[in-house]
Amino acid sequence: KREARPSDGEVLTMRLVDRVLRPLFPKDYHSEVQVMIQLMSHDEDVMPDALAGLAASAAIQLSDFPFECAISEARVARIDGKFVINPSRTQLANADIEMMVGASADSVMMVEGEMDECSEEEMADAIKFAHESIKIQIQAQERLAKAVGKKEVREYETSVENEELAKKIHDASYDKCYEIAKKGTSKAERSLAFSNVKEEVKGSFSEEEIEEHGKLISKYFNKTQKEAVRELTLSEGIRLDGRKTDEIRDIWCEVDYLPSTHGSAIFTRGETQALATVTLGTSREANKIDMPSYEGEETFYLHYNFPPFCTGEARPLRGTSRREVGHGNLAQRGLKGMIPDNCPYTVRVVSEVLESNGSSSMASVCGGSLALMNAGAPSKGHVAGIAMGLIKDGERYAILSDILGAEDHLGDMDFKVAGTRDGISAIQLDLKIEGISFELMEEALAQAKAGRNHILDIMYESVPEPEEMSKYAPKILSLQINPEKIGGLIGPGGKTIKKIIADTECDINVNDEGIVTAASLDLKRCEEAIEIVRAITLEPEVGMEFDGSVTRLMTFGAFVEFAPGREGLVHISELEWSRVEKVEDVVKPGDPIRVKLIKVDDQGRLDFSRKALLEKPEGYVERPPRERNDNRGNRGGGGRRPFKRR
Repeated sequence: KREARPSDGEVLTMRLVDRVLRPLFPKDYHSEVQVMIQLMSHDEDVMPDALAGLAASAAIQLSDFPFECAISEARVARIDGKFVINPSRTQLANADIEMMVGASADSVMMVEGEMDECSEEEMADAIKFAHESIKIQIQAQERLAKAVGKKEVREYETSVENEELAKKIHDASYDKCYEIAKKGTSKAERSLAFSNVKEEVKGSFSEEEIEEHGKLISKYFNKTQKEAVRELTLSEGIRLDGRKTDEIRDIWCEVDYLPSTHGSAIFTRGETQALATVTLGTSREANKIDMPSYEGEETFYLHYNFPPFCTGEARPLRGTSRREVGHGNLAQRGLKGMIPDNCPYTVRVVSEVLESNGSSSMASVCGGSLALMNAGAPSKGHVAGIAMGLIKDGERYAILSDILGAEDHLGDMDFKVAGTRDGISAIQLDLKIEGISFELMEEALAQAKAGRNHILDIMYESVPEPEEMSKYAPKILSLQINPEKIGGLIGPGGKTIKKIIADTECDINVNDEGIVTAASLDLKRCEEAIEIVRAITLEPEVGMEFDGSVTRLMTFGAFVEFAPGREGLVHISELEWSRVEKVEDVVKPGDPIRVKLIKVDDQGRLDFSRKALLEKPEGYVERPPRERNDNRGNRGGGGRRPFKRR
């Protein structure tokens, strides 16, 4: 079929590559560059997204683009306690750590992945292991460029600079910006104060100068403002909103915020707010995945929406952005490990970002975790997310906990960490400088852990454990049956399963592994449906008792349906302790009857007894058995095939 708009999986692969490449182009290089990565063929044992970064960097190394250095990416997973580079999808199913790492030969620049509550030390070891593999891939690119002959870097027109103008603006505004940053005011107050200073600076120029140098004036003012804010943090340890470097903003959260959702929660941290909802569905609502390299479905997924009003903007909606796809995927990876594999529900979490000044993806993790608890989903515990920042100038540096939007913009690192009290569940690292040392990364992880635990304490105070399931949520029960019995459960043309659905008013599904689910708002209906399924698919054993109904009479006995589509025979001699001359003297079609299984023959035909469940008359003398000539024919395993007369 013709390729359409890139799928979410392809968008995520693009973002993995873009986040490593983009910072390595010169800041003053404004020519358009488009790197196209196309999958032409696919080996099922090789996941192609792990090779996309290598392919892109190799192409750039053969071009004349101004580019800082070769990079590559690798997936690292820990399988059975050992790190593996670029495992297959089959191997990945058994991994407890899985990350994509992007790096140059000297330093790590991007990390994204998920873990089964691993420690900070284990995660750092995985990154180091991946980096060693990336170095080998970079060496291969260098050999390729040497063999082909790397082109000379193209000349390009650099930005026009005016050092005299830059100094004038710096001298006029630096101290004022420093003092504004030091006051620790709100985002709106800061923005207004900085804007007023900018207008003062512009007022010192003539209209002709503004006409000629307007863009440079704005550029140099923004640069001065950035320098002032960074210096305040580095020299005094004070941040834009007055916090210390390791301090978390005030948190407010509340669950059951919306009246008729299955679960809902609002999570507010400073000036960032996310409203999360949870919907519990059946297997029919699983999210279908259709990619060139993978087809399947996921029963836990999170959708993240970032409307323009959350940042005070007015712009049209043009579909889900790449940023929304990426942030939603990160939050999903952070939360999905908390839902057990045997959960019968399809779980959809939606995070609506209502206000954003700081990491809304990590607020979505916190809000989503609270909403899951509120929905009564079988969550193992809370997950909290925190975004870490970095300001680095030579040997001086400051690691920032719970960064603001402005600190993300003016800082050198955006490091998002989600996890439980027991360990990390998801991570995303983006660096705007060439790289940081592993020692600095480990320090940031330790500070993130302290902040994460602080947030978790507040979340557990709000909702300590999963609450009672909402009355609006479907109740789902599941049953594992022998996959060989699926055909019998479905019946010819779906007749059997359709009858169960009609009789119980439940939504019933069965997958290829033999897991049957029954969903209804009424738990009793679910229990009834599961019992019927159990009766249809069980392997009858002698001695079992059943409540059935008489379906048809023969001269030699009565056929009894003990489960939908399954019959057995009660011979005339097994109806009563006394002699029965005619079957219709005891039972009629449609009569309810309780029977006991007394025999299963070699062909799977079932013989029941009614009298075995009746009290034996006092003084009863066993008579010689009458000749059995029931002419039942072959009923094909419990009488599911039509009775054949001779």
